[in-house]
Amino acid sequence: MSYGDPNNPYGAPQGQQQPQQPGYGYPQQQQGQAPGYGYPQAPPVGQAAYGATAPMTTMPGSVGAARVMLWVIVGLQVIGVAVFAFAAVAVDKAKDDAAFEQFADYPTGVLWGFMVFALAWLVWAAFLATKFTSGGNGLRVTALVFGVLTAVFGLYPFPVVGIVHLVLGILIAVFVGNSKGKAWFNRPRY
Repeated sequence: MSYGDPNNPYGAPQGQQQPQQPGYGYPQQQQGQAPGYGYPQAPPVGQAAYGATAPMTTMPGSVGAARVMLWVIVGLQVIGVAVFAFAAVAVDKAKDDAAFEQFADYPTGVLWGFMVFALAWLVWAAFLATKFTSGGNGLRVTALVFGVLTAVFGLYPFPVVGIVHLVLGILIAVFVGNSKGKAWFNRPRY
């Protein structure tokens, strides 16, 4: 029954204003009456009952992008390891050739050290990238530190070649450190 229809013979008399009634499915509430005396209200969409949040099942896009950037760093480190190893071997061979005496003075131990450092960075990035689906807040903090250190090392020892590492390191730190990254790594695991 609709009391708003002026042709309804059972409706309110003409000229009298009917009080506004709530829509279909909404409980009527009188002045001074306590809300929620019946069934509890449904939780908001995306939340479980009693204020608990629903577990995240898919990785947010920014966190997935940080994971992809870690794999890009792994690929760049593979190239770096190969370049440093090739350069160290080439300098060792150049010591025997008089035409390359200027390279003979360069210590090959430094090149081998750079290669070991690049290999360690490769392993660290690969470990972080593989643990993104199961890691907790400790992994998030470690990835954040990794991103910051990658950006710093991209600036200082290798300013021209390291610009890619600088950008990737900053983006990894931002994507892992934002609220979506925090929510992903702090999600409950059942």
